[in-house]
Amino acid sequence: RILYKLQTPIIKFIIKQASRIIVGNEYEKEMFSKFEVYSKITIVQNGINLNELKSDFKNFKQKYNINGSYVLFVGRFSKSKGIDVLLHAINLIKNEPIICNTKFVLMGVDEGFEASMMNMITNFGITDKVIVIKKPKRDEVIAAYKDCEFIILPSRWELSPLVPLEGFAFKKAAIGTNTHGIPYTIKDRINGILVEPENHKQLSNSILELLLDDKKRVEYGLAGYEFVMNSCNSTEMAKRSLEIYNEIIRLFF
Repeated sequence: RILYKLQTPIIKFIIKQASRIIVGNEYEKEMFSKFEVYSKITIVQNGINLNELKSDFKNFKQKYNINGSYVLFVGRFSKSKGIDVLLHAINLIKNEPIICNTKFVLMGVDEGFEASMMNMITNFGITDKVIVIKKPKRDEVIAAYKDCEFIILPSRWELSPLVPLEGFAFKKAAIGTNTHGIPYTIKDRINGILVEPENHKQLSNSILELLLDDKKRVEYGLAGYEFVMNSCNSTEMAKRSLEIYNEIIRLFF
């Protein structure tokens, strides 16, 4: 869809006229390869506002009757987010001993897949494993980050996802798919684990791996935290963007 929009005449004109083009990662940079504007492109990684990741919401686990641990998905209830793949993975491992005391929390808003998602949860017999939180408030999402074991991003497509960065800010590891812009945020075996999209077996194995290895979760979570603190925060993003704007200004004045 994004590639199609880039091909429209007005967008092509804007791209050609731009003095500089700022993108979030190498994947986004490659999207402009057909326009012969490589020399204009600069990568500025997406950053999150660390000051906004504060919440007064208390007793998240208590509210949702979570007595053990939980794994977290935050995002739109959309087919593109790979929720169906995640549910297949949960179904595959639902009888594993470690899962007996583990919940899967899905937080988001419907974008066409909610009904199918709920049907899958019922048909797989995993209603006792999955907690769906619809239209969550921001402070509740932040509270969920704090207490989860790790984040799952099973998307079929992402440009430059922010959810893993928010998870990293709370020193949480992440599992994501090795596709499009995701590998530039989730670094395989550094701050998380990457799996092939559509591969629910591989996803289920990775879920078990992190649940069973406390040391690995901590190691990946700390690496993600350093990534956010050093590079992917709004201060660094604004600083780098301002440098680019100043460079452009100097060209004309």
